[in-house]
Amino acid sequence: MSMEIKILGSGCKNCMALEANAKAAVAALGLSAQVTKVTEMADIMAYGIMRTPGLVVNEQVKVFGRVPPVDEIKTLLKG
Repeated sequence: MSMEIKILGSGCKNCMALEANAKAAVAALGLSAQVTKVTEMADIMAYGIMRTPGLVVNEQVKVFGRVPPVDEIKTLLKG
């Protein structure tokens, strides 16, 4: 089963850093995952977050308002 990971954000530096960290975590764990960016503010707000960037895994908001390190993302993906 493939995991669906979404990066919520406008494309700012932190959003790009989160995307890079998420992709690194997926690669390190050898997971099958699709990483997509959500940039439309209405779509981002639908997840109920007030600050970007946001990390959504299989439609569950895991982190928002900060860029977690790769190791933290790996823990979130395994959990």
